[in-house]
Amino acid sequence: MNIKLKIWRQKNAQSKGKFETYSLNDVSPEMGFLEMLDYLNQELISKGEDPVAIDHDCREGICGSCGLYINGQPHGPEPKTTTCELRMRSFKDGSLITVEPFRSRMFPVIKDLLIDRSAFDKILIAGGFISSNTGTAPEANSIPVCKKKSDKAFDMAACIGCGACVAACKNASAMLFVAAKINQYALLPQGKVEAAERVKKMVAKMDELGFGSCSNTYACEAKCPKGISVSAIAKMNREFLHAKIVAE
Repeated sequence: MNIKLKIWRQKNAQSKGKFETYSLNDVSPEMGFLEMLDYLNQELISKGEDPVAIDHDCREGICGSCGLYINGQPHGPEPKTTTCELRMRSFKDGSLITVEPFRSRMFPVIKDLLIDRSAFDKILIAGGFISSNTGTAPEANSIPVCKKKSDKAFDMAACIGCGACVAACKNASAMLFVAAKINQYALLPQGKVEAAERVKKMVAKMDELGFGSCSNTYACEAKCPKGISVSAIAKMNREFLHAKIVAE
């Protein structure tokens, strides 16, 4: 298949970027989206041009670093799919595909399609730690955990911190990400000790960094590659209100 790519190019964080258009022929429908960009970069390098800077690591939908805005959608047109898992068969022969970095003031562009997601790291650091006994691993059944709650905690822990929720939200809200990280601990006994301080600190850091409020449009849930539900935000709000009431 033959395609055209309209890609955001930006030399560095201080430069003014712009879209550049490239034609790419003989693209296999079975190529992953990042493999297609690798192919493009090989073509650019062979012509003596600068390759397009992209972020990636595992290419298995685990690390969360590959997120791109593709034809106006975080991670592209397929539901519950990361950019690295997106296949070129999702596009038609002759398509014009627009590729740009996630657009958010909290995710500044480093170069081309490469963005700085360290704001998420700062929120996680603000959350602190959990209390746990050191030494050998405890016996698995020493702390009973309800199966329903453990399943929900596992679902929340599936968040890969890609930032698609922020990119999809018209307010650039990080509520779904923060809620997932809070709930994966709040649902388990090990996370109860610091639960009140954790939720207050993480929400405060999210606000301090400039992320917007929840838009209630469910766009974050729709574009989350791990399918995390907005019910996580409701749970986080309950944890936050409880923490505030207990503190007072």
